[in-house]
Amino acid sequence: MKVLMINGSPHREGNTYIALHEMEKIFRQEEVESEIIQVGNKPVRGCIACRSCAEKGKCVFDDCVNEIAPKFEACDGLVIASPVYFASANGTLVSFLDRLFFSTSFDKTMKAGASVVVARRGGLTATFDELNKYFTISGMPIVSSQYWNGVHGREPEEASRDAEGLQTMRTLARNMVFLMKAIALGREKYGLPEKEAFEPTNFIR
Repeated sequence: MKVLMINGSPHREGNTYIALHEMEKIFRQEEVESEIIQVGNKPVRGCIACRSCAEKGKCVFDDCVNEIAPKFEACDGLVIASPVYFASANGTLVSFLDRLFFSTSFDKTMKAGASVVVARRGGLTATFDELNKYFTISGMPIVSSQYWNGVHGREPEEASRDAEGLQTMRTLARNMVFLMKAIALGREKYGLPEKEAFEPTNFIR
């Protein structure tokens, strides 16, 4: 089992990292391989809808998106984590995710997905909903916890004092391990759900 964890914060070991590291401890206990990759401090431009990825099999901008894509394909679970800026995710992370999900053609069905959000006070649920949409459009089951997957903290190390938030992260990690194992067993016994041919329907014709 492998979990890929994307840190969307520009701060290498800030409060978003603290939340992910709490999950990492549980993955280690459960003997699940995990890797935290920071993208929030990288120069990532947004998607320009050129659709070159359909021909090239990768994004036209050859940066960390193309570097991380094979890790995404190989993982059983994906965690995307962001600090909250103006009640939304970090713009760098959004640009990264737009291009990562759009440019990769491999089947993401039944990869477990979990979003983690960190804020001083508000905007957690709006950002949580924003990040979860990447999973639902890709057929990826969303992992839940005991509460919405958020931790509070603004100044360095403040997240480490949010006892309930850290407990939420540990519960999230345990639930993710269980779901990945359950999906693996279901895939082995029953296979993946049947897929119909996609029926694109535009509003303007």
